[in-house]
Amino acid sequence: MEQIICKNLSFSYPLSDSNTLESINFSIKKGEFVVLCGKSGCGKTTLLRHLKKELTPAGKRSGEVIFNGAEISTLGDRDAASKIGFVMQNPESQIVTDKVWHELAFGLENLGEDTASIRLKTAEMATYFGMQDMFDQKISELSGGKKQMLNLASVMVMNPEIIIFDEPTSQLDPIAAGNFLTAVSKINRELGITVVMTEHRLEEVFSCADRVIVMDSGRITIDCTPDELSEKISGTDEFVKLAMPASIRIHSQLSKGKSPLTVNSGAKWLSSLFEEKKLETTRIEPKEFEIKSNAIEIKNVFFRYEKNSTDIIKNLSLDVPEGSIFAVMGGNAAGKSTLLKILSGALKPVSGKIKIFGENIKKSGASVVAMPQSVEALFTRKTVREELAEMKASAEKTEEVIILTRIAGLLDRHPYDVSGGEMQRVALAKLLLKDPGILLLDEPTKGMDAEFKTVFAEILYKLKSKGKTVVMVSHDIEFCSVCADFCTMIFDGAAACVRDSNSFFAGNKFYTTSANRLSRHIFENCVTDKDVIELCKKNLK
Repeated sequence: MEQIICKNLSFSYPLSDSNTLESINFSIKKGEFVVLCGKSGCGKTTLLRHLKKELTPAGKRSGEVIFNGAEISTLGDRDAASKIGFVMQNPESQIVTDKVWHELAFGLENLGEDTASIRLKTAEMATYFGMQDMFDQKISELSGGKKQMLNLASVMVMNPEIIIFDEPTSQLDPIAAGNFLTAVSKINRELGITVVMTEHRLEEVFSCADRVIVMDSGRITIDCTPDELSEKISGTDEFVKLAMPASIRIHSQLSKGKSPLTVNSGAKWLSSLFEEKKLETTRIEPKEFEIKSNAIEIKNVFFRYEKNSTDIIKNLSLDVPEGSIFAVMGGNAAGKSTLLKILSGALKPVSGKIKIFGENIKKSGASVVAMPQSVEALFTRKTVREELAEMKASAEKTEEVIILTRIAGLLDRHPYDVSGGEMQRVALAKLLLKDPGILLLDEPTKGMDAEFKTVFAEILYKLKSKGKTVVMVSHDIEFCSVCADFCTMIFDGAAACVRDSNSFFAGNKFYTTSANRLSRHIFENCVTDKDVIELCKKNLK
């Protein structure tokens, strides 16, 4: 049974000269798990919002969206709220109450359910999601992963027939993201609830999907099963190849035919290549970085938000080499963003010392700029062009940054009316116009497609070549493994270690790449696709 049907759906935003969606045609059967992917700004989020009556964007629309045989705009408010659930990127954006139990009950209360039914349903959902011990907890005390799981539970308690996910793990650490996606897969598999998801992390969801829909420039270009896509991956656009799981990316460079979809099947395939062969080269040597001086020196820093509250940063000491790309990783609520705010001067530590280019942070005149996790805070103007003009940079410098960040097509758009990945690019462009010595980035790849991440990495390389220092807080392991020179993990308010990125990821079990997981039983220190492919080719000669 076809649960959702889109017929010739086209859509344009107000004041836009072009369509964001162009002649969209597809259908989704009840119980299917559909993954929607494509470049940032290709129309994925706009399409998803057309599948939820309350979130349909304002603009000019033609065509139809049909849910269970009826045009979606004609759904009654009760059915629209309960039958179609929606989980957004930012865990904070959906939460409307102060306690876990109240958040679970909120939707049912608005539907007019009686008290006994609300108690039963919230109890069942809290038990299913393992929230018994946090039922009375304040939501402000929850980590990002728990908040997003609460959002899912709050949708599930409404007994939906379909749940739509718009990059739900983009702000979660790798472990929390894995747990969340496992829960989504279980709901689809065991309860038969239809899942439609946009997600840049395809490693966990690709093998769970029944179908993959690829969009480009507002149009659907591919609609097939994961197996079918893996067989024809060599003939697809570059952005599609880059978005695929590591097992597919690596297989496509070494073999033909259907690719393995998971780390486990990828590891078995890799083993089969070398069953009867003696390996000559089994190790990738870590890259060397010459440290001349430190851009940032942190010594025994403590910080808490309130006088009598718990320390968020605890006796943290850390050196960041000048001219390096330095990644800070760790779980949600570990203190990573707090550390960036301290380095930017937005927060003052309780104790400890911080030096910027050898000078006390209070006296330092060095240019330090910070891109927050919620980049909307940087925007105050009506167009992207005005945002850039606000920085009062030369026309030549402005044009250089526009080309570098690929935002020429966004200049006359409102900064709030672009996709999440495009918004990140606009924010970066605005900061680069200040020509900073140190660039602090909080989750910079959030919402970016795989293709632009390669461009973004090149931007950071260029900054590094000019002697700039980049410190980024990130959950994006794949990006950090390719881009960062050094990595540290913040745990319990302190830096657990500092290592070169190759050694850092090669030595981890969970905070590591898929390429490392599928190759570590054969090769040492292989962290990226390039590493694995390089050693395979050397040993297959």
